[in-house]
Amino acid sequence: MKAIWNGKVIAESQDTVVVEGNHYFPLASVDAALLEPSTHTSMCPWKGTASYYTLNVGGKRNPDAVWYYAEPKDAARQIKGRVGFWKGVSVVA
Repeated sequence: MKAIWNGKVIAESQDTVVVEGNHYFPLASVDAALLEPSTHTSMCPWKGTASYYTLNVGGKRNPDAVWYYAEPKDAARQIKGRVGFWKGVSVVA
């Protein structure tokens, strides 16, 4: 699987976990140089608190387009250490 935004491959891995239709990539598969920490968070009743990164590709920013659960609840433990994408990021095989 590949995650692509603004013409750039953000992440690539054969080891994704699908939860609620979203592919969660291992954090190590993401180009860390493209991530900026964000202060945004959200809450999922069964996964826990999500934190976010902003993508910065070629000077173009996509705020909060990458999310992760630093300490997921037990029901979502399979996504610990993984990130998901949205906000126009294409995830393709």
